Amino acid sequence: MLYELLLNYVETFTFLNVFKYLTFRTGLAFFTSLLITLLIGGPFIRLFSTKKIFNPIREDGPTDHIIKKIGTPTMGGVIILIGLIVSVLLWADLKNIYILFCLYIVSSLGLLGAYDDYKKIINSSSTGISSKFKLLMQILITMFGLVVLTYFVEYQEFKNLYFPFFKNLIINLGWFFIPFSIFVVVGSSNAVNLTDGLDGLATVPVILVAGCFAFISYITGNIVFSEYLQILYIEGTGEVSIFCGSIIGACLGFLWFNAPPAKIFMGDTGSLSLGGSLGAVSIITKHEIVLAITGGLFVLEALSVVVQVISFKLTGKRIFRMAPIHHHFEKKGWPESTVVIRFWIISIILAMIGLATLKLR
Repeated sequence: MLYELLLNYVETFTFLNVFKYLTFRTGLAFFTSLLITLLIGGPFIRLFSTKKIFNPIREDGPTDHIIKKIGTPTMGGVIILIGLIVSVLLWADLKNIYILFCLYIVSSLGLLGAYDDYKKIINSSSTGISSKFKLLMQILITMFGLVVLTYFVEYQEFKNLYFPFFKNLIINLGWFFIPFSIFVVVGSSNAVNLTDGLDGLATVPVILVAGCFAFISYITGNIVFSEYLQILYIEGTGEVSIFCGSIIGACLGFLWFNAPPAKIFMGDTGSLSLGGSLGAVSIITKHEIVLAITGGLFVLEALSVVVQVISFKLTGKRIFRMAPIHHHFEKKGWPESTVVIRFWIISIILAMIGLATLKLR
C-alpha cells in the first residue's frame, strides 16, 4: 500500500529507490509490527481485563499452573495480527500472489481461532468449538487457498517435494500436492496451538522459525544466492521475507507482555494463525521438510499428544504424566520458567540445524 505509493515518486525523489530493496522493507516491516504491538498491547490488555475476556484453564493441569493463570486475559493474538497485517499491507507488494496467500491464511485461521476463543469465554470452559468442526474448517480454509494459489502459480516444480541433505532427491507429488500441503498448514497450525501452554513458550520458537524462513524466502527469491546454494529459484518468493519479518516484529512486541508472568495469552487467535502461516511459507519456498526441523519443538509437542492418546486407547495407560509434553515436565516438578527456557534452547538448536541444511546439499 504505502510501498506502491512511494514507487510512484521514485523518478522524482531518487532516494526512494531504497524502498525497492527487500532487506530494507523487511526491516521496516519488522519495526512497524514491533512498534504497533508495543503501542496497542497495553490498551488491549486493559480492555480485555475490563470485559473479563479471561483464559479458561484446564482443570486437570498442574496445581500451580491453575492458580497462576486464572484471571489472565486471552485473545492476545488480536494484538499480533493487527501489527502483522498492518505492517504487511504497508510494506509488501500486494500484487504478489504469495503475499496474498499468506495474508489469507493468517487472517482466516485468525478468525477461526478468535471464534474458538470466544466460545471458550462465553462457556467458561477450556474447550471451545468441537475439535472435529475446528479441523474441518482448517482443512476447508487451507484447501481453498491452495486451489487458488496453484491456479496462479505456473512453474512446474511447485508440486515437487525437496529433501535437505539430498539435492537430487526430489519427489513430484502430483495430485497428492494439495492433501500434503493441507497436512503441512493444518498440522503446523495445530502444533503451535498445542505448544502455546506456558508463558512465552510458543512465542519465541515462532520468532526463530519465522527468522529462518525470512532468510530462506529471501534466498529462494534471489537467483544468485539460490544457484550458489543449489536451491530452487522461485521468482517472487523474496517478498515473503517481509511477511516473515512482520511475524518476528509482532511476536517480539507481544512477548513484552507475554513474558513470564504473562499479562495476556495469545489464545487460539494467535497460535492457529501463526502456525498456519509458517506452514504456508514453507510450502511457498518448497522447504516443508526444513519446517519440520526448525519447528521441531512444535512437532515434539504434537507427537506427545498423539502418542498419549494412542497409548491410552490401546493399553489404558499414559506414557506421559500429562500431554502436551511441557505439562509432563511441570508434573515432574520443573518450574514453569525452567521448562520454557529449556524448550527455547531446544528451538535455537533446531533452528541452527535447519539453516545448516541450506548448505549441506
